[in-house]
Amino acid sequence: MQEKIRAINPGTKKVPQSLPPLFDQLDSVILGKSRQLRLAMTCLLAKGHLLIEDVPGLGKTVLAHSLGKALGLEYKRVQFTSDLLPGDILGISVYDRNSSQFHFNEGPIFTNLLLADEINRATPKTQSALLEGMEERQVSVEGNTRLLPEPFFVIATQNPTEQQGTFPLPESQLDRFLMRIEMGYPNRDSEIELFRGQDRREMLEGLEAVLDQSELLEMQKKVDEVHASDTVLDYLYRILYFTRQSGVFQNGLSTRAGLALLRASRAWALVNGEDKLLPGDIQEVLPSVAGHRLMPVGGRMTPQQIGERIIESVSVE
Repeated sequence: MQEKIRAINPGTKKVPQSLPPLFDQLDSVILGKSRQLRLAMTCLLAKGHLLIEDVPGLGKTVLAHSLGKALGLEYKRVQFTSDLLPGDILGISVYDRNSSQFHFNEGPIFTNLLLADEINRATPKTQSALLEGMEERQVSVEGNTRLLPEPFFVIATQNPTEQQGTFPLPESQLDRFLMRIEMGYPNRDSEIELFRGQDRREMLEGLEAVLDQSELLEMQKKVDEVHASDTVLDYLYRILYFTRQSGVFQNGLSTRAGLALLRASRAWALVNGEDKLLPGDIQEVLPSVAGHRLMPVGGRMTPQQIGERIIESVSVE
């Protein structure tokens, strides 16, 4: 297998000042999940949305809540169920007898960080209520268009689709998520430490905001300043071309998926203190960005296996 070309350049490395204390605080609550936390932050800086898929009890909700607290964001949670309606997410107009007028009551989507918990337990109609907001940062309700706050970030969790009572997310919904990650089981030392220590949900109450919204918005702008050379862009194109022409996948990555991969790679470089995009940055985020957008021919592959197959098949030169 081709060795990953990692995005390391000690001479120019300068991690944004607020990120080390942010990750220190998050790592103290969510043990042994440093990579998942950095991928989540990468997704947020890239102005994307994050899908976390795994079995119950592995810290998906704690990750979302702790990220919101540490970033000082307004945070709302919606528990998706089979009887949830679109109006429960977007909001509804209520008639006020005193004024003889209808007043719009905003739904939970009007927030900075929305946790859509167990999103695949809701019907496709309710799932689709998030589509416009995730793509356009606005929602259309009862003929009116209403802007969502900035920043706006959706973290959705879902259980494996093999479980009873779940509705697989359609491709149009999956494509709205910049990245999909798995939490995975903690390693031995982390799990024993969890047994010994304080309840993680209690620890959330003590979390303090490390960033404010203006700092976060400024970092999101800096993602666009990460330089991508023609050589790196050519490598990105060859990845897209491989997924389309190799016959390994039913359909290749679209141009929109390529732009998503580029932005996620730039954000990963920024999180790791780089001002130039390297092939290794693309490789690091590739499984999380491409894994839910590609369907292998003739068998299942995990997102990590999909990423490794592409990396070993496409030369960086």
